[in-house]
Amino acid sequence: MKLCHRLFQSSVGAKMLMAITGLMLTGFVLVHMSGNLILYAGPEKFNAYAHGIKSLGALLWLMRGGLLATFVLHVYLAIKLTIENKAARPVPYAYEATIQATAASRFMIHTGLMMLVFVIYHLAHYTFKIVSPEISALAPGDAYAMVVTGFSSPAVSGFYILAMAALSAHLRHGVSSLFQSLGLYHGNLNPITEKLGPIVASIVFFGFSSIPLAVLMGAIK
Repeated sequence: MKLCHRLFQSSVGAKMLMAITGLMLTGFVLVHMSGNLILYAGPEKFNAYAHGIKSLGALLWLMRGGLLATFVLHVYLAIKLTIENKAARPVPYAYEATIQATAASRFMIHTGLMMLVFVIYHLAHYTFKIVSPEISALAPGDAYAMVVTGFSSPAVSGFYILAMAALSAHLRHGVSSLFQSLGLYHGNLNPITEKLGPIVASIVFFGFSSIPLAVLMGAIK
C-alpha cells in the first residue's frame, strides 16, 4: 500500500503508472481491432466470434471491469500530471512552438478527453443499445447486422472515424513516450521506439476506419 501511495504521489511514479496503463490499453485496442476485422470474413464468422466472447459470461464482465479500472486510472493520472505541470510552470514558454514535448502533452490531454467521450458513446451505442432504436430492434446475437446498421449512418461513421483520428494522434505520441517513462528510452532503442508510435497509430487508424468506410461503400453489407 505504501509503495502504491508513493507511486501516486511521485511525478515519476505517476508517469510510470500512466505508461503501464497506456501499454495495457494499447494492447486492448490492437486486440479489439483484430476482432473487428473479422467482419470482412462475413456474418457467420463474425457472429461466431462475438458469441465466443459473450460465452465467457462472468469472466467477460470481470475483464470489462478490469479494463474500465485501467482506463479510469489512466485518465486520472493524465489529468493529475497535467494539473501538476501547469502548477509548476504558471508562466508559459515564450516560444512554445519550439518545445515539442510541451505541445505534444497539450494535445495528449485533448485527444484523451475526446476518447473518453467516444468510449461513453460507443458503449451506449453498441453495448447497451440506448442510442439507436434500429440496433435495439435487431435479432439478439446478430452482431454483424448490429455493426452494419450502426455504421450505415454517415453521421455515426463520421464521428467514429474522427474518434479514431484522435486515438491515433494519442497513440502516435503515447506509444513512443511510454518507453521513456519506463526508463527504456536509451541507446540503440531510440530509433525503434520513435518509429513505433507512428506505426501503431497508422495501423489502428486504418484498421478501425476501414470498417465504417466499407459499410458506407457497400463492401460490407
